[in-house]
Amino acid sequence: MIIRQIDLSGKVLSKSELKKLIPRGNFSVTDAMAKIQPTLDKVKNGSEDDLKQLCLEFDGIAPKSIRVDKELLAAALAQLDPKIRSALELAISQVKKVAQDQMPEGKTTQVIDGGIVDRKWVAVDRVGLYVPGGIASYPSSVIMNVVPALIAGVKSIAVASPPQTENGGLPNKIILATCQLLGVTELYAIGGAQAVAMFAYGVKGVCESVDMVTGPGNIYVAAAKRALRGVIGIDSEAGPTEIAILADDSANPSDVAADLISQAEHDVMAAAVLVTNSKKLIDKLLPELEKRVAATKHSKRISQSLSGEQSAIILVDSIDQGVDVINAYAPEHLELLLSDAVERSKQIRNAGAIFLERYSPVSLGDYAAGSNHVLPTGGCACHSSALSVNTFMRNISVIHYNKSAFTKIAQEVITLANAEDLPAHGEAIKSRFE
Repeated sequence: MIIRQIDLSGKVLSKSELKKLIPRGNFSVTDAMAKIQPTLDKVKNGSEDDLKQLCLEFDGIAPKSIRVDKELLAAALAQLDPKIRSALELAISQVKKVAQDQMPEGKTTQVIDGGIVDRKWVAVDRVGLYVPGGIASYPSSVIMNVVPALIAGVKSIAVASPPQTENGGLPNKIILATCQLLGVTELYAIGGAQAVAMFAYGVKGVCESVDMVTGPGNIYVAAAKRALRGVIGIDSEAGPTEIAILADDSANPSDVAADLISQAEHDVMAAAVLVTNSKKLIDKLLPELEKRVAATKHSKRISQSLSGEQSAIILVDSIDQGVDVINAYAPEHLELLLSDAVERSKQIRNAGAIFLERYSPVSLGDYAAGSNHVLPTGGCACHSSALSVNTFMRNISVIHYNKSAFTKIAQEVITLANAEDLPAHGEAIKSRFE
């Protein structure tokens, strides 16, 4: 069995009932939090030697230095294949265009004659950006993290990515080159929960603490972000990747197979889900999956992902029911391969990003569509958003009332303060009249 099937046809289910039936991986961020706690404790009071020991334990190699020398970044860019550099520059340009249009605008509201509230936007002072590097390395994630932070106006940007045995304990060479291309020179050879902890707590002589950590990662990175939320701000818990496809008879089975496989390639824990009302599509899809999985490079990893309990083909009575399934699942990536995809997209409330019709596959968004590929996973898309310029900005209210405006509402403030049995609040108002 290459992928299991779930038949929801003929069933009328509530959202909570759907959530129990929808495929999810057999992993728990809560369980992972317990496993990473010793690592967090070690980093909190640790040194660079402790960080190196953790790198050796989890990545199989200890870098000579946790911070990567700036000269190595420049050298990596100088040695980069010109075709790869050109592709990176295109992706940077596309993501910049979208990010620039995300910049929020301040606004002044006159609440009362003589009383105004300004809303101003301020970038986070310092951020730590996480770039995965386990099974594969992701220079695209450098772009997706760094570009919106730069556009937002973040002044201090640090990147962390796991050390690679094949690169002598440094992160992947293309990651080094991409950092240089973007003008980021603060790069650390460390990954996993230990990287998030280093950013959160800071390590003397190695890395200053940050205000926020963003970026995708494995279940342990997600667990560290949850555990340290409050010490740092986070974007969302971006764990193992997910693709959901809502398709009808109009979908091309080869496209569906290729797109499911493309995300299953990331990780054995990656989720690939098809929701369809078409038995005909399922019948054509299964042999296509078999053929394509056998022919692709990472077939073993992909087979494990597709056959895992986090992946499935879900048969529904109608696309209306399929929309309900998708909104209950809240996938990271959602493809709509439907004859009325544009209209149906208006019914989708819970998804990290939505890809419409045949020529907008998830792979396009992974690299150069212009949208951000750092997205909420594990159902978090029902309350969290994609990484954006807004992630790195805060809004601050600036209140300015003159004497006349203050006098007009003073008594109401005193009344409310007394109603809450907080008389000192009212006295702070009365003192202005003394």
